Amino acid sequence: MFLKYKKGWRSIVYLDKSKGLIKKISNGRVLNRIENEVNWLNKLNKIGIGPKLISYGDNYLIIKFVNGVLIGDYINNESSVRIEKLIKEILEQCYKLDKMNVDKEEMTNPYKHIIVGKKVVMIDFERARFSLKPHNITGFCQYLTSKKIYSVLCKKGLGFDKNKLKEILKKYKRNYSWKDFKKIEDSILV
Repeated sequence: MFLKYKKGWRSIVYLDKSKGLIKKISNGRVLNRIENEVNWLNKLNKIGIGPKLISYGDNYLIIKFVNGVLIGDYINNESSVRIEKLIKEILEQCYKLDKMNVDKEEMTNPYKHIIVGKKVVMIDFERARFSLKPHNITGFCQYLTSKKIYSVLCKKGLGFDKNKLKEILKKYKRNYSWKDFKKIEDSILV
């Protein structure tokens, strides 16, 4: 049985705890957001990104519930080894999105959009869009270099040269190459 779980700006979310399912229903405030999310989840689930799409219909979708903690809490509370693994996994997912020309939006401040449990799952693709210049990697790197997150990383011995990263990101944005992506990873995960 689905019970009200959260209310967002664009939708209302219900949870069936016994089945581990989420039902997201459009609140009618913004048109076609559920349909947009269904479209992207159908594509992204094939490459292991996003919560598993179970079913959908007019103005609703049902996905697998993702149990875990929000990214900020994870970074604050986990060891540097686990945080490095997390960052690597998110960067790899962001790279896949960039190569597919999918701009998730939200990556500069993904505090409610990345859940870390048994695996790392990005959620809420209702604002995702096709873009010839997606900025998932650059957005996530912005998040990592934000004052709050960067200071936590430094305290855990995971500081990196922000200026060097900026230069690599400029090159990366020209052609989204694997070589430049690896340089981004190497500069963050020293």
